[in-house]
Amino acid sequence: MSKLTETTAHTHRANFAEPESTSETEEPACWVSLKLEDWLTVLVMALLASITFANVLARYFTNQSFAWTEEFSVFLMIFLVLVAGSAAVARNRHIRIEAIADQGSAPRQRRLALLGSSMVVLLFTVIAILSARTVWDDIRFGETSPGIGIPQWWYTIWLPLVSLAIAARALGLFLRQRKQP
Repeated sequence: MSKLTETTAHTHRANFAEPESTSETEEPACWVSLKLEDWLTVLVMALLASITFANVLARYFTNQSFAWTEEFSVFLMIFLVLVAGSAAVARNRHIRIEAIADQGSAPRQRRLALLGSSMVVLLFTVIAILSARTVWDDIRFGETSPGIGIPQWWYTIWLPLVSLAIAARALGLFLRQRKQP
């Protein structure tokens, strides 16, 4: 083997080396409870793919589409974003500006992480409260969906529930970050 090939192979092994211990590849204990979010994500994606495929077949063979698919697909996509957001917050993989969050001393980074997770708790708690009022209005006024005429609260009830789940995940993240030295 030539010297260049040896150096390239060594560099490749160094950059993409397997972790020495298996503990680095295992998920942290706090992720174990994320099976619900992960399975809901899989289920919603499968439902979206099935609905879309059925609608494509219906259009191809009958030149007409199912009326309910667009409305239901929009709901499923919004639900998917919320469920995936809950898992991202719990895994501490939510959006942040890393140029700011990862600069400075360790105590500064920790304070910014605590500030970020507390703001997520606050934001999704407010969303849960305000969207619960929307659900109540949908029930009180008998709102129906525009496409297929089912009660609108069937769709809107999920926003406060999943928002509370995201707030709870963010609170758990905040507590874990506070315990870290």
